[in-house]
Amino acid sequence: MAAKKKQPASRKKTAKVSAKKTAKASKPAQPSPEEIILYKKDPKTRIATITLNRPDHLNAPTIAARLRYADLIHRANVDDDVKVLLIRGVGNHLGGGADLPEQEAMLSGEGEYSLLHEFRIGEDEDVKYPPKGSYRYLAQLTQLYANSSYGCRSLQDFKKISILEVKGYCYGWHFYQAADADLVISSDDALFGHPSFRYVGWGPRMWQWAQTMGLRKFQEMVFTGRPFTAREMYDCNFVNSVVPRDRLEAEIEKYALSCSRTRPTDVVYMQKTMFELMKQQQGEYMGSMMTAWLESMLPLVKNDADELTLDAETFGKGLNNAVKDNDSQYPPDFRLSRSGRKARQ
Repeated sequence: MAAKKKQPASRKKTAKVSAKKTAKASKPAQPSPEEIILYKKDPKTRIATITLNRPDHLNAPTIAARLRYADLIHRANVDDDVKVLLIRGVGNHLGGGADLPEQEAMLSGEGEYSLLHEFRIGEDEDVKYPPKGSYRYLAQLTQLYANSSYGCRSLQDFKKISILEVKGYCYGWHFYQAADADLVISSDDALFGHPSFRYVGWGPRMWQWAQTMGLRKFQEMVFTGRPFTAREMYDCNFVNSVVPRDRLEAEIEKYALSCSRTRPTDVVYMQKTMFELMKQQQGEYMGSMMTAWLESMLPLVKNDADELTLDAETFGKGLNNAVKDNDSQYPPDFRLSRSGRKARQ
């Protein structure tokens, strides 16, 4: 049999690039931000609604959808037709956090990856993003989590009344919204927490969670990584009302209409300013900046053996599979997945 000719290095490189392009092209197209984040308002009741509409991905917002979310909150803040903003999700869950597979290239240690799109800067503009390995590569991104214009802390600066409807999972990015909403109305089957406590160790709204839940219980959530039930969060004064799932919509309507009918919007704005001064006296924004600084240290963290890390290998075997495998190591009532919590050891 004749020996195979060795391909030149340049041809191999071209083949790899083509393979990457093919793999990228084969990925299903993401829905548009307008499809993921729906918005409507009723000038008569002065209630606006943001609906997270990606139930097949646990309502995970893409980066572009998160930026649209921030823009809509900003518009509602200015709009005189809006006095109350209701935030809810389509399907069985409010949401399970951000779209991690979209961030795979950022989390991977291999290759360069620009984060310009996070900053609303197009790749075709004459701006060079810092390389991986530099402090600014991650630090500039984590600082955005303290900026209300980028969708993680947007409700904090909202000067009208915000109400969050929680059901099923309220994890990760969706838990940030619970930290900043004025009122949180929950179904009795909801679970609150952040997978990052188990897989990374921190989350951008930690200061606010600690202030709202109380330090002792929040430390339990952080150090065990376990989710808290709706009833536990009610006992922590984090949730305003807990009702059965079939009564959730009626409970939300009761709260939203009551808020829309009480006091002029100017008075609401004054009240929100007073509450904002209280939060800032307690260090809310300083806490956001400190958590951003802490998150910037991620490349310096050395994992213990056998811990799940969000790297290329994890994404390669499937993030869901990796998370389930890791979840099974914990007691059923400490697991993050609903199916895992029902299992018996």
